[in-house]
Amino acid sequence: MRLVLISGLSGSGKSVALNVLEDAGYYCIDNLPGRFLHAAADYLNSQGYPHVAIGIDARSDRNPLALSQPIAELRRQGADLTVLFLEAKTDTLVKRFSETRRRHPLSDEHSTLPECIQRERELLADVADLAHRIDTSDLSPNALRAWVKDFAGLDPSRTTVLLESFGFKHGIPLDADLVFDVRCLPNPHYDPLLRPLTGKDPAVAAFLEATPQVLGLLGDVRGFLENWLPCYLRDNRSYITVAVGCTGGQHRSVYFVEALARHFAGHYQVLVRHRELP
Repeated sequence: MRLVLISGLSGSGKSVALNVLEDAGYYCIDNLPGRFLHAAADYLNSQGYPHVAIGIDARSDRNPLALSQPIAELRRQGADLTVLFLEAKTDTLVKRFSETRRRHPLSDEHSTLPECIQRERELLADVADLAHRIDTSDLSPNALRAWVKDFAGLDPSRTTVLLESFGFKHGIPLDADLVFDVRCLPNPHYDPLLRPLTGKDPAVAAFLEATPQVLGLLGDVRGFLENWLPCYLRDNRSYITVAVGCTGGQHRSVYFVEALARHFAGHYQVLVRHRELP
């Protein structure tokens, strides 16, 4: 049985992720108390379910150890388990709760909504450290569905390196483990012919590669990752997210992520995201 565990902050898109997996043929359970995770996994495996997705978060158990301990135990037993943690910026979550008029699961008469969100973030911090994290702050529902589909198709036995481009003017991704800034390089945005293109286009690549500093910085970033990714991944991590940012997230960062993905594809299981591209 393959088991996908969905956790994260309330309002971050966990229901969207579970619906995607259900449509893909997974047997889904939502709002399961963490202390029942191990027993549920054993039972569903004994009943012959090939693919299972379980949603667990602060609604079902406010003790973070109730999640982290069974996850660690299942992994020690060699279970085919992957964990996906969804999160978003506090102001984004406040806006979503205001739009839906729903009550936060940790709300009480003494706490504001931002305080509830912060408390939930702290409660689930240990779980986030065990999971592959996705920042849904700037994602449309369709983009999130596509990313969850990509995640579900991964081989959980292989190390995954996620390479993500972004624009600093839209904020740094919350899910980034390593962040590289390439705003110091020449910007194709100021060339009218290149402005509507992206870092995937050969004309933009040719423009950037004509500058020695671009190739020099690319080589430095590549060398850093070659040297240090094994150390990060030996620290009981199955996933790591490397983010590369430029001003708008359209040209330079996209070019860098595409180049890094080609280089590391033969060494790791690589996922590519371009946050600011349609």
